Amino acid sequence: MVFDLLRRKTPDPRKPGSNTPGPNTPDLEQKASQTARVVSWHGAGRIAWSPRDTVSLTRSGYAGNPVTHRVIRLIAEAAAAVPLVLQDSRQRYDTHPWMTLLGRPNPAQTQAEMLETLYGHLLLSGNAYIEMVAAEDDTPAELHVLRSDRMNVVPGPDGWPAGFDYVVGGRKHRFTTDPVKSPVCHIKNFHPQDDHYGLSSLQSAAMAIDVHNAASRWSKALLDNAARPSGALVWTGSDGQGQMSEDQFRLLSEEIQTNFQGANNAGRPMVLEGGLDWKPMGFSPSDMEFQKTKDTAAREIALAFGVPPMLIGIPGDATYANYQEAHRAFYRLTVLPLVAKVTAALGDWLAGWTGEVLTLKPDPDQLPALAAEREAQWRRVVSADFLTAAEKRQLLGLPAEAPAAPQAEGGQDD
Repeated sequence: MVFDLLRRKTPDPRKPGSNTPGPNTPDLEQKASQTARVVSWHGAGRIAWSPRDTVSLTRSGYAGNPVTHRVIRLIAEAAAAVPLVLQDSRQRYDTHPWMTLLGRPNPAQTQAEMLETLYGHLLLSGNAYIEMVAAEDDTPAELHVLRSDRMNVVPGPDGWPAGFDYVVGGRKHRFTTDPVKSPVCHIKNFHPQDDHYGLSSLQSAAMAIDVHNAASRWSKALLDNAARPSGALVWTGSDGQGQMSEDQFRLLSEEIQTNFQGANNAGRPMVLEGGLDWKPMGFSPSDMEFQKTKDTAAREIALAFGVPPMLIGIPGDATYANYQEAHRAFYRLTVLPLVAKVTAALGDWLAGWTGEVLTLKPDPDQLPALAAEREAQWRRVVSADFLTAAEKRQLLGLPAEAPAAPQAEGGQDD
């Protein structure tokens, strides 16, 4: 099988704590853990520009880039604020243990904070992990989002995940999966070349992030060097000879570095003695069109994450007629599919713990950005006389059958 070829004791440079196993480590555990690391390494690919591992990309692409930071925050915060509904084939639940658990997943986080962290990890690394803490009666008690850069999938003998390793500072905790009640829920994006890990949009936008960061560094260096491109001082000498003594060269270099470089010396005039001539070198900022380069890179970053450039203030974008249309497209094409995917995985995972067949999903009827579209859909469905009431409810995302009205206390008199 394919997985037999992957059982080689090769450390994974993408994952922390992937030290080469020692001679006393059991062979079975080595095969299981090292398989995950080999598969993980294979999915990372070779790098051309900057490191593409999760930690490096997060540092340079999220913490060090304003466009990516804003795009990911915009998606994560919007997705975490989407109202959720829980229903079965007959009714929607206003109160339910699942909704109570999501409302306060753990003592340190609210529902919005936990979901924002979950969506953030999924956008940054393509993977999101949630840990279940069960009560004494084996019912779900707490939910905790685990850092995706610390998790390793451990495949079993058949290649399917048999557990997860959480590695921190050289220490490892093993989560053993269960076919029904798994302690960890792994949500991942589609990756065509990796068996166990998802592909992050940050990977697709990495080149655009490098271009944007390089343009920002160039602008900063330009300001630090008197806001003008580099040049050359040409020495002709009083007798026309282009030769300068070693002492003259050293003194001139020190004078330029001390008195004419840096932002504090910007605009300071340079006094040249006889025989010295300034020859500018390189392109001017207008020739290089660095602002257009940065705008193009920012637009590509927004495209990779599915955010209309108009929403993050990129000038010159006329893809959408107005801001309201871009806002609707953002929710319809990016936020709602993301929330639907995550809530479906959460609902299926929780069903394994409680045994209930329920559907957890977003409620588009409560989103102001889609109010006009939802109102038009409601009018079309309600006016369709050829549909039954149950079919209309299904088209609108409601339970197929309306809940029975409660009877009055005491019933009818005999």
